Amino acid sequence: MSNLPGAILPDPSVIGGIAQPPLVQLPDPMALFDRRSQRFATLAQDSQLGPYLTFLSELCGIQREIQAGLPPVDPVEPEALARAREFAMPPLDRSHFTSDPAFETTFDRLLAAAKVIAMPDAAAAALDRVMQADIAARGEMVRNVLADSLPMETLAEHIFVTAALQVHFARRAALLDPKALVPVADGACPCCGGPPVASLVVEWPHAPGARYCGCALCGTLWNYVRVRCVSCGSSKGIGLEEVEGGTGAVKAETCEECHSYVKVLYQSKDPAAEVVADDVASLALDMLMRGRPYRRAAFNPFLLGY
Repeated sequence: MSNLPGAILPDPSVIGGIAQPPLVQLPDPMALFDRRSQRFATLAQDSQLGPYLTFLSELCGIQREIQAGLPPVDPVEPEALARAREFAMPPLDRSHFTSDPAFETTFDRLLAAAKVIAMPDAAAAALDRVMQADIAARGEMVRNVLADSLPMETLAEHIFVTAALQVHFARRAALLDPKALVPVADGACPCCGGPPVASLVVEWPHAPGARYCGCALCGTLWNYVRVRCVSCGSSKGIGLEEVEGGTGAVKAETCEECHSYVKVLYQSKDPAAEVVADDVASLALDMLMRGRPYRRAAFNPFLLGY
């Protein structure tokens, strides 16, 4: 059909007269870590995990502060972005990550700044080990984080590596054109391919009631159908569980097909909910789910070990 002069073409974001939620909300790196830091601080006030949540609040504050004056990150080349779109692949390919001056500066700044955070002696010793690690050891820890495979014996070290990578990937994701991104797979971030940390039912004016999965690495939020398993994509046997006496702001969405669960946060119950912070703070729900026949399908590097 030709485009006639003066013709009004249909808006692809509107189907059947109903506005469709955008596929992604890309991160604003400064705002992302500022909001996350404040959320951790708020949640720490009435939590048995208070000291740990306070530590994470301060770490997120550092993630925000070190960004001033960092070297610019390299944008994804248009040709690479076009190929990623054509083959439904994430343009920020974790498996082929190579370090560069922007990441090395980010890493060094974060480690140096983290020295001022109050932390247990074991965590301080872990920070020192990361700072003293040679290039090969640093590279191995980076690969572990990007593979979502953290050794239990060095979890503390990997928290600091994760924090540096989060800043770097959020800065790279922020440069992407959201209109050039496409869904890549169930349970995979359209930007970096990572698994969700949790999902969030939003109350945004342009997308009320829509669900977005959140990436623990790059901070991207991507739209995902409700009442559908984030892990395997099945819409059969989907259920919800929560801690008795809870507010309804955090629930575990369970799947009878793959026997997994991922948390769902509801902005209608708590407008300040943030996927990474609220996932950590709702550890009681994970403890409850240990007695259920479901495995946790989400990945949160700040929750491992609990």
